[in-house]
Amino acid sequence: MGVGLEAWYIDSSDEDHRMPHKLSPNQPVSLEELQKLGVFHWKLNADIYETDPELEQIRKDQGYSYMDIITIRKDTLPNYEEKLKMFFEEHLHLDDEIRYILDGHAYFDVRDKEDRWIRIATTKGDLITLPAGIYHRFTLDTNNYTKAMRLFVGGPVWKAYNRPADDFDIRKKYLAFLQAS
Repeated sequence: MGVGLEAWYIDSSDEDHRMPHKLSPNQPVSLEELQKLGVFHWKLNADIYETDPELEQIRKDQGYSYMDIITIRKDTLPNYEEKLKMFFEEHLHLDDEIRYILDGHAYFDVRDKEDRWIRIATTKGDLITLPAGIYHRFTLDTNNYTKAMRLFVGGPVWKAYNRPADDFDIRKKYLAFLQAS
């Protein structure tokens, strides 16, 4: 597990969602608290991602057989504005979401047990996993750029189910996991 991941509860403002939206005073969220939600983090050396033995080990241990790289920037991502809007819609997946930030910055917002938003700031070297069934969303920060490796067990699954998606077994499993932790 990594160090240096910053997370906090966010305000309910609808202003530019690329801003940090920290509460005043800030209410930080620890890695331990994130782990109780099923969110895990490693800090790796993104400069050597192509040959990194630590990344290879994680992929082997977790069964992350598929990998691709996405660059989210206006000039590289087709339908950039549309995609960003879609990523920021609250949704869940039937599989874990695994992202490794190779460059730039991004925010992952996840819901806690009381349905409050927690913002997780990721930067170069952060590998983060969000469990299947957790409601979440994604946005860039004001730098408007990130390059990320997307990892999957087996083939890639891009299907997002926007909230409400409470009828899925995976959502029920996730809620049971929350009750137990």
